[in-house]
Amino acid sequence: MTYDPSFRSSFMDGVNKFQNARMKAFWEEMLALMRGKPAELMSFEEIRTRLRLSEESYRGLQEIEVAKIVGSVGRYRDFTASFLPKSGKMQERWSRVYAQAHSMVGLPPIEVYKVGDVYFVRDGNHRVSVARQLNIEAIEAHVTELNTPVSLHPNMSSTELNEAAAYATFLSEAGLKTVRPHHQLLELSEVSRYSELLGHIQLHKSLLDHLQGRELPISEAAAHWYDNVYRPAVTLIRKYHILEGIPQRGDHPRTEADLYLWMVDHLQEVRHQYSDETRTRYSDALVDFLTEKNLAVPKELIIENDAHIMNVEPQWWQVQRYDDYNTFSGNNVYQQLA
Repeated sequence: MTYDPSFRSSFMDGVNKFQNARMKAFWEEMLALMRGKPAELMSFEEIRTRLRLSEESYRGLQEIEVAKIVGSVGRYRDFTASFLPKSGKMQERWSRVYAQAHSMVGLPPIEVYKVGDVYFVRDGNHRVSVARQLNIEAIEAHVTELNTPVSLHPNMSSTELNEAAAYATFLSEAGLKTVRPHHQLLELSEVSRYSELLGHIQLHKSLLDHLQGRELPISEAAAHWYDNVYRPAVTLIRKYHILEGIPQRGDHPRTEADLYLWMVDHLQEVRHQYSDETRTRYSDALVDFLTEKNLAVPKELIIENDAHIMNVEPQWWQVQRYDDYNTFSGNNVYQQLA
């Protein structure tokens, strides 16, 4: 330990601050236990695995918000979710960092991974812990960013993380994050329906395989589906501001992808019930949706001249509804295309 009187005084002050922080950590853990919520930091490796992150790039030395640092690479169990120290064995090192923060030198930059709008500490966990206790709002950091189409933000619940992981899995399996990295959001309000959305792409792939006489990569089929099936639906939804008048609770769709699934299912039901090939446009489905929900139907939507889905999906409607998208029921699409 340095014998500089000023440093020694700051070190002793740091010991007292550490003891206070340890007491806060105890109560934070107790409260989290009673609420049934985790009291530790987010694990970077877990997030990296669940969100299927791979590509990374160094972004240089930046000033980042301390409040957005939510996890650690290897020491996420050593601190609470608010970076309070859990173990008394950390006292000397923590107090040294505290003293350094009060010295003329100050704290050196930390190293972090950036994922979405949050950061994970690679090196400098004690510095972040001390900074939080000193109410420091920003800290210098060497930032390495991992690209992800999934939105992450501070104070995410376990449910929100599960939803983000399900969305990331869908994008990875469909290959969309590679072939359409700047795609419009395809998030669903029910994670169980991502398999259904993936089923739409798999069915689209089967049709394209037949029409082109070759086996397409799933990513190529997903790009074609996105450009020719999904994006036209989203364009109409946004053009007429359909989601703006829909409550966010109850049975109403909450996202554009929710409404897309409703539109496709509805048009398929109409096709099967009435064999009416003229009512296979997204605009027809949106009119029916607004009517069903007792919402105003824009006159322009009624006369909207969007393309028939039949022109895009020439054999889509020949396939009956199915429950398992891996094993189609009814008139199997592979049998029909043989």
